[in-house]
Amino acid sequence: MSTTHDGSIASVSDRQRRRYPVGAEILANSVSFRVWAPAQSCVSLLLDDGREWRMNPEDAGYFRLDLEDIRSGALYRFRLGTSPEPAADPASRFQPDGPSGFSMVVDPARFQWHDKDWTGITSSGQVLYEMHIGTFTPEGTYAAAIEKLEFLKEIGITCLEIMPVNEFCGTFGWGYDGVLPYAPTRLYGEPDDLRSFVDTAHQLGIGVILDVVYNHFGVGDRFADFTPDYFTETYWNEWGSSINFDGNNSAGVRTFFAKNAAYWIDEYHLDGLRLDATQALNDSSNEHIMATIAREARAAAGAKSIYLVAENEPQDTRLVRDLKQSGYDLDALWNDDFHHSAMVALTGRNEAYYHDHLGHAQEFVSSAKYGYLFQGQRYDWQDAPRGRPGLDLVPTNFVHFLQNHDQVANSGTGVRMGMLGSPAKVRALTALLLLGPQTPMLFQGQEFGASSPFYYFADNSCELTEIVRKGRIDFLKQFPSLNDEAFALWMPVPAERSTFERSKLDWSQRDANAHITALHRDLLALRRQIESIEAGGRTPRPSLDGSVLDRSALMLRFFANEPHEERLLLVNLGKDLPVTSLANPLLAPPVDSQWSVIWSSEDLAYGGGGKRPIDFQKRWSLGADTALLLAPTEAERCTIPDRERLFAWQADISNLCSR
Repeated sequence: MSTTHDGSIASVSDRQRRRYPVGAEILANSVSFRVWAPAQSCVSLLLDDGREWRMNPEDAGYFRLDLEDIRSGALYRFRLGTSPEPAADPASRFQPDGPSGFSMVVDPARFQWHDKDWTGITSSGQVLYEMHIGTFTPEGTYAAAIEKLEFLKEIGITCLEIMPVNEFCGTFGWGYDGVLPYAPTRLYGEPDDLRSFVDTAHQLGIGVILDVVYNHFGVGDRFADFTPDYFTETYWNEWGSSINFDGNNSAGVRTFFAKNAAYWIDEYHLDGLRLDATQALNDSSNEHIMATIAREARAAAGAKSIYLVAENEPQDTRLVRDLKQSGYDLDALWNDDFHHSAMVALTGRNEAYYHDHLGHAQEFVSSAKYGYLFQGQRYDWQDAPRGRPGLDLVPTNFVHFLQNHDQVANSGTGVRMGMLGSPAKVRALTALLLLGPQTPMLFQGQEFGASSPFYYFADNSCELTEIVRKGRIDFLKQFPSLNDEAFALWMPVPAERSTFERSKLDWSQRDANAHITALHRDLLALRRQIESIEAGGRTPRPSLDGSVLDRSALMLRFFANEPHEERLLLVNLGKDLPVTSLANPLLAPPVDSQWSVIWSSEDLAYGGGGKRPIDFQKRWSLGADTALLLAPTEAERCTIPDRERLFAWQADISNLCSR
């Protein structure tokens, strides 16, 4: 690709050839238009002033036309054969009037980047923050979101994970029903506004990755008009027609999507991608499309390091294995298992897809040590095995979360976790998330205890409104509690704008809930500052071990080369737990030391009930719904009582009247 040594796009005068196989690109003396349309015998370029040119056919179904005297900002569409209805460019870089309008020529070289020293991000040390630009602020724009970045930096966020921004039909939506994958939607700003958002984040030391959808197109797409070969009936897809990655004439399809991944990394300086619902990316090719996407994205990054994350419902660990292990070379996987266990622990309810999770301490210990809980054993909800082995993977191969867009919306009522359980238990689970070895992710507003709901919303046309609403209700009926007939009447209609507006964050709660912000800020500071915790996600497995104290209580031991740097995390998600002694060496302090509490979720500063003083050399109690972080301090060991007092103590333990 014609990029400069620092990764920036070459100036217009230096651009002599195309950089991407499709779309409109500005060359030195012209604009080059290229489209893949093997189903058409002829394709014409139509400008908004009415001028029209026949494009030149090329091999493999491509058409190209280079025109002089065309500038950035020019509007165009394609006429397919003799069809009276022109179509937007499938690889349009911007649609100022929506997906059915004219495409715009965009010059990415016009933007002045300030991140030439930015080297990208790796999988180590990240704290992710999932956000939806349209609901993140009242304005719902990139420009408004920029104003919040310093706050996110200050509390400890290192990487933003933006929900899809590609162009879609309507005036609001989640973005997963995208129609034009190369065009950032006009709803949040212009292309350079997105670039400014990324550039500002980089100047603050924050990475940005983008959620991309390569498993289907949203309603309103025109891809079949260019060629039906974009689609296949070989595989079933719950969201629409499956994309053809391995069937007849699939080469152009593979190129279209793989280069799209490269495009976001290249022209928008993004630090990686989150691949949505990868179980629907079906491919029997020698190189799976996900491996191709990873290869193209990393090549586009050049010397910069990028971070590739996937959502995969079947929990296939091949995605994060390297090519030598027949893997797809991604970096991390979302781990629903951790979330499901946490929600059951919080609410006590394990209905629907929570069925196989009990919320017990063992699940959290196993998750901290091994990531996925289901790695090939039977999964009762699906009446079949689930997952693939991954006991050898490292913690950074997994992203853990207590909330995300899907799970909040799937509550039916769109409520946040703070509305589902006690504040004390939420604090304890937050500590488990943010001090655990896997990569933690927060969902927008979680850091200040946002109470605004997050519903499913989609601005569908009239004929789809009821279909989408009924589909949503039918999906949620897997939860017995949502089979109540009243729910169907109560559920906000996805197509109503009020559903979207009610999902916007109320930033006044940031000040009102300063204690919740302090909780997240302090925990993330501990995560950064304590080497044994910060390094836990990237070092060999012996750096972390854990054990069960009780059905609802656990401990995680963070080892270090220097004993004084070791830490012990205690989490109790049940009632008060008295401890007389524990036959478990993980509770033993380093030599010449004793444990002391350096952080408590019950600190008054976080809205807790107060920190209990604890002497771990005596009988002690782990408070209900509490998390404690312990550090070793120099201390002498208590000596065994003299003979007389010891006999009296033992007699009391044995319930003997005399000895």
